[in-house]
Amino acid sequence: MEKIRRASHAGSWYTDNSKRLAEELDGWLREAGLPKSPEVRGVIAPHAGYSYSGRAAAYAFGNIDPTSISRVFLLGPSHHYYTPKCALSTATVYKTPIGDLPLDLEDEAEHSMEMHLPYLAKVFEGHLIKIVPILVGAVNAENEAMYGRLFAKYVDDPSNFFSVSSDFCHWGSRFNYMHYDKKHGVIHKSIEALDKMGMDIIETGDPDAFKKYLLEYDNTICGRHPISVFLHMLGNCSTKIKIKFLRYEQSSQCKTKRDSSVSYASAAAKVDA
Repeated sequence: MEKIRRASHAGSWYTDNSKRLAEELDGWLREAGLPKSPEVRGVIAPHAGYSYSGRAAAYAFGNIDPTSISRVFLLGPSHHYYTPKCALSTATVYKTPIGDLPLDLEDEAEHSMEMHLPYLAKVFEGHLIKIVPILVGAVNAENEAMYGRLFAKYVDDPSNFFSVSSDFCHWGSRFNYMHYDKKHGVIHKSIEALDKMGMDIIETGDPDAFKKYLLEYDNTICGRHPISVFLHMLGNCSTKIKIKFLRYEQSSQCKTKRDSSVSYASAAAKVDA
């Protein structure tokens, strides 16, 4: 029997009006103006409400050439329940206001994956794809490497694509994180420097360096585990793939300790000839 996972954040985190949603996504993708490339095998994209991160996310999803892709692995962190492992959804269909996406085989409230679905539905419009949603829990370093080795073979098949869900720094007292290095000037510049340091490390493709960075600065990158698993996958596959960040934004510019913000970064993982 078909088990449908409803679009639980439609109408709040993004519009549930299919026409308006399609127009918004088309507009952001057009604005990003990126060439679609079959060499792009994966993206890292934010998962906040579209009024905050919809524009930034277009700089990830706008790179996708849907022509030869038939399966999308969606890796997202768990915000709502603790698991030390990776978990697969029990649903068979994901609903979105602009079309349904069948699953290849959750938690109703998990937004980290849902926020990627309308973009995937839009980019793959008219193409038959299946989604493999993988909820990546609080996986330890050893298991991040193990899952990376396990999934690496799927990276080598160009009909597979990887959508990795993560926001970057969550700064402010409400997030219990207020790292501030005064040498960068105002607070939002310090946050940007911290995020960019992490993004530069992710671009090197070194999961151990990323782990070291997280241990040292404890930057509140909520998709740290999906990103780490993805880095291990790229390190273990035989195709040479390089990650490049194409967009960085903050929900607001923090100037005082009373302020708060969330950062959004979009990247494409492309075959490096």
